[in-house]
Amino acid sequence: QVQFVESGGGSAQPGGSLRLSCAASGFSFSRSVMAWYRQAPGKEREWVATVPKTDDKRNYADSAKGRFTISRDNDKNTVSLQMNNLNPAATGVYFCNALVLGSTIYPWGQGTHVTVSS
Repeated sequence: QVQFVESGGGSAQPGGSLRLSCAASGFSFSRSVMAWYRQAPGKEREWVATVPKTDDKRNYADSAKGRFTISRDNDKNTVSLQMNNLNPAATGVYFCNALVLGSTIYPWGQGTHVTVSS
């Protein structure tokens, strides 16, 4: 059974940092492209960042470029998102998933909540 357990969310002030983590199980993690998504209040889920199997050529949404860093640990089956210089637009629930040909293929986990406010 595929499972994603996201953690690390919380409250932060603008300019602050948070580090999110996702523990994945039930599929071949090391062979999968992994991604983070965000669902802001009242909006649809949107893509934030992607890390390929070999942890190179990472890709970011424009809103994340220069401030967020995605990484993975294939030994621990985890994918992380380091978020720096946070702004209120980063508020939302963050989810991870695996991608095949650019689309998510597994059921979503519960996500982890991030709130950025002063």
